[in-house]
Amino acid sequence: MHRTLAAVLTALAAAALAVGVALGIVAALGATPEQPNVPLVTFGRTGE
Repeated sequence: MHRTLAAVLTALAAAALAVGVALGIVAALGATPEQPNVPLVTFGRTGE
């Protein structure tokens, strides 16, 4: 009985840790600012 209880508690702790890590990753990705959509190089058109 003690081994089963320990296994269940370990599985619940691992699941809670995984959910916490996933939420932390989502929060970190959401905190990054939007990058401007500005081209680094522009080419002028010839013949205009």
